[in-house]
Amino acid sequence: MTYNKPNPESGDFNLLFNSAKEAYTLPSTAFDSYKIKRGLRDKDGTGVTAGVTRIGNAHGYVISEGEKTPVDGKLEYRGYDMTQLIEGFVAEDRYGFEECIYLLLFGKLPTKYELDNFCQILSSRRHLPHRFTQDVLVNVPSTSIMNKMAIGVLSLYSYDENPDGTSFENMLRQCVDIIAKLPIIAAQSYAIYRSAYFGKSLNLHMAHDDIGTAQNFLRILRSNKQFTEEEAKLLDLCMVIQAEHGGGNNSTFSCRVLSSSGTDTYSAISAAIGSLKGPLHGGANIKVQEMFDCIKANIKDTKDDEEVTAFLTKILNKEAGDGKGLIYGMGHAVYTKSDPRALVLKKYAQKLAIDKGYGDDFQLLESIERITPGLFNSFKGTDRVICANVDLYSGLVYRMLGIPTEMYTPLFAISRVAGWCAHRIEEFETSKKIIRPGYKAIMHPTDYVPLSERN
Repeated sequence: MTYNKPNPESGDFNLLFNSAKEAYTLPSTAFDSYKIKRGLRDKDGTGVTAGVTRIGNAHGYVISEGEKTPVDGKLEYRGYDMTQLIEGFVAEDRYGFEECIYLLLFGKLPTKYELDNFCQILSSRRHLPHRFTQDVLVNVPSTSIMNKMAIGVLSLYSYDENPDGTSFENMLRQCVDIIAKLPIIAAQSYAIYRSAYFGKSLNLHMAHDDIGTAQNFLRILRSNKQFTEEEAKLLDLCMVIQAEHGGGNNSTFSCRVLSSSGTDTYSAISAAIGSLKGPLHGGANIKVQEMFDCIKANIKDTKDDEEVTAFLTKILNKEAGDGKGLIYGMGHAVYTKSDPRALVLKKYAQKLAIDKGYGDDFQLLESIERITPGLFNSFKGTDRVICANVDLYSGLVYRMLGIPTEMYTPLFAISRVAGWCAHRIEEFETSKKIIRPGYKAIMHPTDYVPLSERN
């Protein structure tokens, strides 16, 4: 059989596109008719229980007599209150992310000797393989740092002498290796991105053995390698609050789904990175910053509640912002009365905001947090309890730290990989069954028609 060669200048592809689009439509009533829980969520937004875990728990409400009752938010890592963990290492004036990694991977808080030993192991594994930067990162630059991180993780498979081994010891080794190297891959990928697409000088810095994750990230990210301890400790805190969030969030669940199939560690973590890249998941703080800049550009006095309220009303009416009617940074799938991550970030970021001249910006975010719940319920005719989520403040914190917007979501991944790795091992070691949900097929049986008889 011979085929006519498509003409690039003709409408052949449009014909193909229109035909394909028709094949991907479903009746609007299909989900309700078959009682499908879209997004694996109940009607009240509660996630369908898909497993059990001893790693993390995000708690924001209780169900009493079938009703959702709002409570103060709580985030636990291996049973420890995340807020208390942060207060502990802040009181001792030290970094906490490495301790958080240890807790998530090993299920307990380390002794000083155990923590020092673990930090040395991480330091020894931060250095990328020989020619990795040139062959994997420099030779094929990308406009997406997240995609480059996923490629980088997958490429580490080729440098592993036992990449497919799924013994507990081997998976743990691989996880520590990925956790150590991912910040370096991300920061170097950004330097290459700036050089390849914006003509900036290419400054490729290597990891330093005597400093931790947050310090190394800032050192490699910045062309002059300079940072203050205050900046590094605030970034370290940001990484702790984003390290884990239970097994049900999209990226962690993606990691668990792949792990349940028996695939290798590199594939599972790469899938989680791909999930986090999605704007409905990891890109929310960017949307907050876009909304924030829009508000600042369109009102005269950011300290005037009436002006702020009027513009937020325009956003809800889809007359301003991105036209989707959403006030980004407000509301959460789990947290109701408060998001503990937002409370912690707000508490420790305020001083730096004032010191760096972002006091008015910080105050505007507080105004958005204060005004939105009442405005939202009045607009929607509801009495829903909503709070600021971590994304409301994290974008401004990153901006204060001089972190470019392109690195907001990659920084999220650098933090969350600790939780992903713990869930990877737990899924593999405990579930022993591939995740395979059902889908209701609603197409009708159709008889085959010979090609010559088709219209």
